[in-house]
Amino acid sequence: MTVLTPFYRGRFAPTPSGPLHLGSLFTALASWLAARQAGGEWWLRIDDLDRPRCVAGAEDIILRQLEAHGLHWDGALVRQSQHEADYAAALQQLDAQGHLYACTCTRATLALSSLTGPDGPVYAGSCRAAQRDRNAAHALRFQAPQGTVHWDDGIQGQISRALPQEAGDFVLRRADGQIGYHLACALDEQRMGITEVVRGADLLGATVQQLQVLCALQLPPPRYAHVPVLLAPDGRKLSKQNGAAALASDRGSVSRQLLFCLSALGLPPPAELTGAGPQEILQWAVARWDRQQLTAQRTLPALP
Repeated sequence: MTVLTPFYRGRFAPTPSGPLHLGSLFTALASWLAARQAGGEWWLRIDDLDRPRCVAGAEDIILRQLEAHGLHWDGALVRQSQHEADYAAALQQLDAQGHLYACTCTRATLALSSLTGPDGPVYAGSCRAAQRDRNAAHALRFQAPQGTVHWDDGIQGQISRALPQEAGDFVLRRADGQIGYHLACALDEQRMGITEVVRGADLLGATVQQLQVLCALQLPPPRYAHVPVLLAPDGRKLSKQNGAAALASDRGSVSRQLLFCLSALGLPPPAELTGAGPQEILQWAVARWDRQQLTAQRTLPALP
């Protein structure tokens, strides 16, 4: 029997820290449309390694919100917490290969010493050559090599970052023992067979770091496409931390939320879709989806 591997497999990976908001739906919809138009699969992963951030009952709310908006996923639900042994083994491999070093910097130290890069703060390298005592509490940082990371982004175009000047060394295991997001995420894409990652442009820096991890582990990277980020009325990123309202799940709200996100994605729907159900709206959108209608920018204008 011949098993055919889907030529496209995308994913959406929320952290169960609370209900989804309009910014979450915007990114999920872009990823879902890309997968469906390609005739591929769209997988759902719950990023639940950061247990203090996980809110009881939030995962179930997220699943029901996606279903209410017609964003049904393929395959079994994946949880990062089920694969901690894999992350630990990869961390040990990277450490044995000399890619990691101990870091004892506090958050206060980082706030004072970090440099400014194109994607946010850049670690100043304070512990890189210090040979910190590994018997004391410490994080493990990945040492960015000399050179350049670059890729052809599916929306943002050619992206290039000089290492370590523009990206810096980054944490792969926190001082409390928790595996870092970048290691877990990079390994997840490989294990799940993800061929393209569609996510927000605020994660361009994460892509730079994850590409370094994949290169060090000699694993092929997926393709990446970073959609602009929705802004709140005050100009900040639309997020739970900034008080973004949870998605409503009644029929009228679902229709309005989907139509708004489609317009923001460069696909303004016709008037006859006003009040339509999610299946009709999504069927219309899949037939017309074109990521090239999204401009290569970090953010979209703030919500009214």
